[in-house]
Amino acid sequence: MPKQKTHKGMAKRFKVTASGKIKCKSPFRGHLLSHKSGKRKRQLRGDTVLTKWESVMVRDALRPGV
Repeated sequence: MPKQKTHKGMAKRFKVTASGKIKCKSPFRGHLLSHKSGKRKRQLRGDTVLTKWESVMVRDALRPGV
């Protein structure tokens, strides 16, 4: 049976914290920022912690590296 590989696309976008939670960059911050208010952009500035079900799927794809 071959080894399971780390999904490299997900490895670039997600990070596992010391407590095992999954962190990622906030969505809606990539482009089209001119019409969004300053308050909205400030609130999206930090990282986001994924929900429990999303983190299960991401952790599965990152398994060999985690």
